[in-house]
Amino acid sequence: MHALEPTSNRLGRMPIVIAHRGASGYAPEHTLPAYLIAIEQGADFIELDLVMTQDGHLIARHDNELSRTTDVAARPELAARRTTKSIDGETLQGWFSEDFTLAEIQRLRAIERIPTLRPANARFNGMFHIPTLEEVIRLVLSAETSMGKRIGLYLETKHPTYCRAIGLGMEVPLVTILDRYGYRERDDPVYIQSFEIGNLRALRRMTRLRLLQLLGGSGQPCDVAVQGAHLTYRSMATTEGLKTIADYADGVGPEKYPCVLQTDEAGALAPCSKTSFVERAHAAGLVVHPYTFRAENEFLPANLKSSTEKSDRGDLAEELRAFLASGIDGFFVDHPDIGVTVRDRYSKLRRR
Repeated sequence: MHALEPTSNRLGRMPIVIAHRGASGYAPEHTLPAYLIAIEQGADFIELDLVMTQDGHLIARHDNELSRTTDVAARPELAARRTTKSIDGETLQGWFSEDFTLAEIQRLRAIERIPTLRPANARFNGMFHIPTLEEVIRLVLSAETSMGKRIGLYLETKHPTYCRAIGLGMEVPLVTILDRYGYRERDDPVYIQSFEIGNLRALRRMTRLRLLQLLGGSGQPCDVAVQGAHLTYRSMATTEGLKTIADYADGVGPEKYPCVLQTDEAGALAPCSKTSFVERAHAAGLVVHPYTFRAENEFLPANLKSSTEKSDRGDLAEELRAFLASGIDGFFVDHPDIGVTVRDRYSKLRRR
């Protein structure tokens, strides 16, 4: 497959590489080593999903249910803490971050979330602790000093409506911590992202930092569902929907298929699959950062897979080239080294 001819993104700048949960293709996600690998591989931003502890600390985990990413289920002394909850309309059984103090959380150890697809990462199970937002910020600032370059933070508030309902609102602690470390202005290297709307609107009144509205491939924002309204992610991706998002956010993070590019009935990506989404978002004044790019066959279009083995790596580079040609302004990727290499080559070609 041949990628489309490159087009300029909205700002005419080099697209940013966002290390999704750190270099999660090489180490268990949301651990300090995963973030450090991402920084060393040249990522422009490292991404953190943030959940709350019982005593109000922000920690880096994909979800507040801890059994898929920590060893909590293997600890007999914590068996009685297993419970059932309704989170964003879904009934879940497990162990939840908001039921543990930070001191208790930091006795847990991280495990690989998808070990069948990333068995090499599982060799690190039990080695790394669960970091707080502040620990990651300190790692970033230290790396900036040693490397002589800015490294951005890309922060997602997870389940903000749920957290607010149980008395653990995320907005004030998040803005307070960022302000403490000097992140206050629009030009500072920070994005705050959310799948919800009210969370971002509240943050817009609290900070000048850049905000990004995430768009799911289906369904609707949780806070909209709680209110009984009918707004969906699909309607938010329309021309009028994007104009509304621009009232409170600086960008959109759409699921990559089918928003930006589409696959055919066989699941293959073709050069003619580009939609009008990027142009319409840019016309509304929004940057576009689609998610999530991963190298394993499981996550790639049919014509970019290398084999029938789901865990084998396919042609992520070709997928990225196709998306860069659509004019996106950045992308979330689990393998930052591949992302940086492809982005740099693409940008060099565009300057010719």
